[in-house]
Amino acid sequence: MKITNITRNTLLADKAVLASSLFSRMKGLLGRSLLGQNEALILRPCNSIHTFFMRFSIDIIFLDRTDKVVALKENMPAFRITSVYPGACQAIELPAHAIFRSKTHINDQIQMEK
Repeated sequence: MKITNITRNTLLADKAVLASSLFSRMKGLLGRSLLGQNEALILRPCNSIHTFFMRFSIDIIFLDRTDKVVALKENMPAFRITSVYPGACQAIELPAHAIFRSKTHINDQIQMEK
């Protein structure tokens, strides 16, 4: 799946995977040693995440029902937990610094396509 910030016309990922089952969301990125430059994990539904037992830092973009950015968490290290974002319906986990590189901001519109 490809993820684009259409507000900024920047690519977030072109190798994104959707985790929508209870098991796939619970597993998330656990057990992985890294998240590649153009990779992402989409957690749906999701309004908060943790990085317990992860081996690397990640960026997280929280989206509402219309795929608009409602919250950003940059370079989140292992063994942390985000706030709960009531307006968020899904989260995109990206490699650290992806938010900075893509110039993504709150209220930007994100597009996901197969």
